[in-house]
Amino acid sequence: MRFQLRLIPFVVTVLLCAVGISLGQWQTQRAEQKEAMALLAAQQSRLPPIALTSPLPENLQVERRELVLEGDFVSEWPLYLDNRPHHGVAGFYVLMPFRLKGSELHVMIVRGWQARNPNNRTNLPTLRTPSETLQIRGVARQQLDKVLQLGTQEAYAKAAIIQNVDLKEFQTQTKLRFADFFVEQTSLVDDGLQRDWLKPSVGADKHRAYAFQWYALAIMALIFFVVTGFRRGKNQ
Repeated sequence: MRFQLRLIPFVVTVLLCAVGISLGQWQTQRAEQKEAMALLAAQQSRLPPIALTSPLPENLQVERRELVLEGDFVSEWPLYLDNRPHHGVAGFYVLMPFRLKGSELHVMIVRGWQARNPNNRTNLPTLRTPSETLQIRGVARQQLDKVLQLGTQEAYAKAAIIQNVDLKEFQTQTKLRFADFFVEQTSLVDDGLQRDWLKPSVGADKHRAYAFQWYALAIMALIFFVVTGFRRGKNQ
C-alpha cells in the first residue's frame, strides 16, 4: 500500500480541520458558559433579595441576584429590542429606565416581552406604564444577549426599535445616570407584557450538538483525505 500526497487536497484538508476544530471549540465554550450561568443563577436564587438604594454599595456583585427597587419609570424613554422571538413568535423586549426613589440614579429595566405586529413591525401597541411610585422585583443581568447588527447603532430615540443597547452610550446621549447592569423584571404589573424569562441554561445542548457537527466535519475531511491518498497510490 502506498500513500500519494497532493498539495491542494492537503491544504484543503488542513483548512477544513482547522475550521471544524475551532468552531467546535467555540460552540463547546458557549455551552460551558451557559451551564456556568445556570449554576450561578441557581446559587444566587438561594440568597435573600437585595434592596437597591442609591448610592450603590461598593463592590456590589449583582449578577443573577434578585433585586428589589422602589421608584418610578421614566415613561418617555421606552426602547424596543428587536429580533427577540418568544416560543416561536416574533417580538420585542421592552426596556425602560427606572429612577430610584429619592435619587437621580436609574436602572434599565427589561420590563417584559411584547409580540410584534406581523404586518408592520414599526406599528407598536400602546405601552401601559404605571405613573405612580412603585416597588418592583427583578433579576440583575450585567449584559443582555446580543443579536447580529449590521452597521453602527443610530442615535437613541424615544420609542426606538433597536437591535442592541449600550448603557454607557445611552447614558451619554440622554444625560441620565445609570447603574451598570440591567434588571429583568419578575414582579407582576398590569401592562400586558410577558415575563417568563428563559433559563440561563437554555441552548447549551444545542451548542454541544453544533460542536459535535463541526468536530465531525474535521474528522470526515481527514478520513476522506487519507482514503483518497491511498487510493491514488494504489492506482498509480
